[in-house]
Amino acid sequence: MDYSKVLLRPVVSEKANEIKEQSNHVSFYVHPDSNKVEVKKAVETAFDVKVESVNIVAKKAMPRMKFGRATGGRISGYKKAYVKLAAGDKIEIFEGV
Repeated sequence: MDYSKVLLRPVVSEKANEIKEQSNHVSFYVHPDSNKVEVKKAVETAFDVKVESVNIVAKKAMPRMKFGRATGGRISGYKKAYVKLAAGDKIEIFEGV
C-alpha cells in the first residue's frame, strides 16, 4: 500500500493530547487494511522521525441503538494507531494543540 494513503488524519482529543505529553505517543486514524509495519514506515517517511513501537486499535461498525433497539443506520468503525516516538523526536503538527 502507498504510504501516503496509510495515515488518514491525526486524532485530536483530550486523551490523545494527554498521552502525547506523558509518554511521547502520537495518534492517527489509519486505513482499515494497514498493519503495524506499514504505519511505522509511513510515519517515518512522512515526518522524518524514529518510531519505537506501534499499537493499533480497531473499532467495529455497529448499528445505531436507541432504547436497546436498532433504529436504522450504522455507527462507522475505524482503525487507530498509537505511535511511540523515540526520545527527542517530535511531530510539528501536534505541537501547540
